Amino acid sequence: MLKAAGAAGVAVTAATALPATAAAADAAFAHPGLLHTGADLARMAAKVKAGAAPYTAGFAKLAVNRHAQNGWTPNPQATVYRGSGSPQNYATLYNDIHAAYQNALRYHVSGDSAHADTAVTILNAWSAKLTSVEGTADRFLAAGLYGYQFANAAELVRDHPDFDLARFQELLTKVFAPLSDDFLVRHNGAVVTNYWTNWDLAAMACVLATGIFCDDSSQVARAVDYFKHGEGLGAIEHAIPVVHDDGLAEWLEAGRDQGHALLGVGLMGTFCEMAWNQGYDLYGYDDSRFLKGAQYVAKWSMGGDVSYTANTRAKGAIGGWSGRETASAVAGVDPATTRPIWAMIANHYTKRRALPASYVTRIAARSAPEGGGGDYGPNSGGYDQLGFGTLAFTRDRVSGAGGSAVPTPGAAASPNSGTRPQTGPTADQDLAATGSDDIVGWSAAAGITAVAGGLLLLRRRGGAG
Repeated sequence: MLKAAGAAGVAVTAATALPATAAAADAAFAHPGLLHTGADLARMAAKVKAGAAPYTAGFAKLAVNRHAQNGWTPNPQATVYRGSGSPQNYATLYNDIHAAYQNALRYHVSGDSAHADTAVTILNAWSAKLTSVEGTADRFLAAGLYGYQFANAAELVRDHPDFDLARFQELLTKVFAPLSDDFLVRHNGAVVTNYWTNWDLAAMACVLATGIFCDDSSQVARAVDYFKHGEGLGAIEHAIPVVHDDGLAEWLEAGRDQGHALLGVGLMGTFCEMAWNQGYDLYGYDDSRFLKGAQYVAKWSMGGDVSYTANTRAKGAIGGWSGRETASAVAGVDPATTRPIWAMIANHYTKRRALPASYVTRIAARSAPEGGGGDYGPNSGGYDQLGFGTLAFTRDRVSGAGGSAVPTPGAAASPNSGTRPQTGPTADQDLAATGSDDIVGWSAAAGITAVAGGLLLLRRRGGAG
């Protein structure tokens, strides 16, 4: 179970398991209901069929991706390794996951059942063979990132007659979620601040996605509670520790580097979107704190000046080595660096809620049309987000929303309560070694993909290298 803790200061001791926040047992969840609902999928298909921009550009980006081709042959492994000192083979897993997701999404938009069949073949092959995720501390990243992504791919074909739903639920609950759950409780035996924000967020996304996919309301409640009150740096008040009078809020990992800050924003957006689709408004939690943090990162990533409050975090192992590290200023940025994360965030705040989000909207337009795995280089960082937000998350403005839209399912959802309505619709010393407001018509940014090291993803405009 996850640790429920106060949201006051950032603790520097390991978490211990406490009883989960209660949620109604066996509450029905909406399916599909992770990153995409049935209404979302219908909207994509109708808009593409009608030739509407920018959906057509987003779908074209999907259709040419090599992972989105039917007939993709999976290469399942019994054990997946990630981390130094082990025979790493995790690239096989993330390539197959993205092939499953992209084929499933392409099926819903195009109606071509061959893509659904391909996705099912990939997912069934892995659930029949994979038994463990191993490695150094990076095994926790693998479990978190690929667990939430696997759940999202499977959610899109859960009703396919050939999909082994029960076996896939077992895969998530026995192989992926236990690692993520354990990380949020024990943080690999480290002091809780040893790991930067994105480590927690990856684990949180896996726990939440698994809970929804497997209809486990207690697991969903634990994930939501950690978002609000967890001791680790992924909890919202620790990830976004300072809110300024200008409406921007510091993103903690901006003191680390641009690539990881973008990863964290994308993961928190993913978490909020999945929660929204089950009736929790975490986008709006604490006076839309996430919006303020995303605006900060967007402005900074485009080269704008932002403030940063020096932050010192404890590092080390419980009862072992220890140290401290201070981030005293924002890291340097390349304004051409991006990830496929912005369309989801911009459309939520400006279209669903009719709230101003000028920096987020601008960076979303510059990044469009967003691609997915395979469009941002061959390294693992190019596969941290499922992507294709221009296609999947562009939406019409909610008429008369005025910032008062509530999440589905169920009108009983209270924006800050986090209480899900009960009606549903239709290793070694360095433990973390790796580790004006609305722009009309999301413009397509011309450019080619370039690859930076590690987790940095570059799309350079104007044909730059």
